[in-house]
Amino acid sequence: MTRQPKLPTPYAPTPEITTAIQTHLTDGKLTCQDAFAIAAQAQVAPGEIGQAADTLGTRLSRCQLGLFGYPGKQGWHDSGVADLPVPEGLESAIAEMVDEDRHLTCAQAWILADRFGISRMQFGWIAENLKVKFVTCQLGAF
Repeated sequence: MTRQPKLPTPYAPTPEITTAIQTHLTDGKLTCQDAFAIAAQAQVAPGEIGQAADTLGTRLSRCQLGLFGYPGKQGWHDSGVADLPVPEGLESAIAEMVDEDRHLTCAQAWILADRFGISRMQFGWIAENLKVKFVTCQLGAF
């Protein structure tokens, strides 16, 4: 007798996470900032909130790096970050952290933004201008 492999159980968010997501919807979407707040409150990884949102058919919006979820364009266009100076040493720190394909994870971007005392939105703008490609969204959006 051969054993059948066990199939993975489909993911289902907890009722608490479902309620938290539904409570934070704006125009039917969940902002990145709210998703991270829910993750912290529920004491789960941000990726679980992204997975829950996906399971619930909820789109993520207002990426904190400005990459997606803004009307008609990236978030940095209307935020004013394009007029801010680039902190000294940031470009070389980015160059040291990107891989050979100029990829940087969102988590790495957040670390650098915090280290250089700038907003994540400003970091997104700077990275865009340096032709950095973001990979591995902490919420699983990409």
